[in-house]
Amino acid sequence: MKIISIESLNKILEKHGFENYLKDLMEALKRDYSRWDKFTKMPRPAMHVPGGVLELMPICDNELYYTFKYVNCHPKNPESGKMTIVATGQLSRIDTGYPLMFSEMTLLTALRTAANSALATNLMARKNAKVLAVIGTGAQSEFQVKGMQLIRDIKEVRYFDIDAKAMDKFEKNMKDSGLKLVRGKNVQETIENADIITVCTACKANVDVIKNDWVKNGMHLNALGGDTVGKTELELSILNRSRIVVEYFEQSFIEGEIQRLKLKDAKKMVSAEMFEIINGNQKGRENDKEITLFDSVGIGLEDYSALRLTYELSKRYGIGEELNLLPDMKDPKDLISLIK
Repeated sequence: MKIISIESLNKILEKHGFENYLKDLMEALKRDYSRWDKFTKMPRPAMHVPGGVLELMPICDNELYYTFKYVNCHPKNPESGKMTIVATGQLSRIDTGYPLMFSEMTLLTALRTAANSALATNLMARKNAKVLAVIGTGAQSEFQVKGMQLIRDIKEVRYFDIDAKAMDKFEKNMKDSGLKLVRGKNVQETIENADIITVCTACKANVDVIKNDWVKNGMHLNALGGDTVGKTELELSILNRSRIVVEYFEQSFIEGEIQRLKLKDAKKMVSAEMFEIINGNQKGRENDKEITLFDSVGIGLEDYSALRLTYELSKRYGIGEELNLLPDMKDPKDLISLIK
């Protein structure tokens, strides 16, 4: 069984190239979204515990693989020097059930979220979008910018976080990006005149991070932080003005911005699921004046794409440690023979 550690993933990214990995992951996501009906999927089970949430994200490709990701969200973790989100994942064969790979997924989650946001933004944002606003400069913020640079000619990045140290970190990491970096004093100032707004905050509550009055015609919003029950980032009235796209309605209705709506209203207001736009059955944008909203919660299919791509690249480059985590016996029924 192959083990992909942080070190192994870094070697894959170094060998394959960071941008190449993101581009290939976007293509993998397009491939898998286009095969939507080939997957057995379910809204992720979540256990709400003091200080956070623990989630399991399973999905099964009816032809090849089963994957799952374990992930948490504990917003107060940074106060004790721990990350808000950490994750691990597994890729298994469906014909035998045997695991093929166990992987770190903290870094992979940031990569697949960036690729997924870039894919959605490419389908929904105006083609001439050049100004990106990032609200929340935590662990995923730099990945989001790098993803957007792959699909639009981004010239300026405006950014804001309630944590000044997080903004300092972001500015330090992005100083050699060639982008004009504009540090905001508040959310309203930061998103003014932005073409694309990406919101990724950690507060586990219904918070109006973005106010309706601040959103102008033609803007595209990526709402990434609403990923659990009772956690949203947009003033509710923004939804009425927007063309809304979700990844997987059943899960988005539990955890996304649309969780505050009645079921019948949510079904009317959501224009499409991602696979419908990728397959050409729905449009991501009608005109340049439309406000578009990608109400993203993250789904198991995205982790599937990331794990499968990482497994394929690990085999190509011979990277990853092989560990004997599965019994190897002449008689598969003689399990006790492993005990010496």
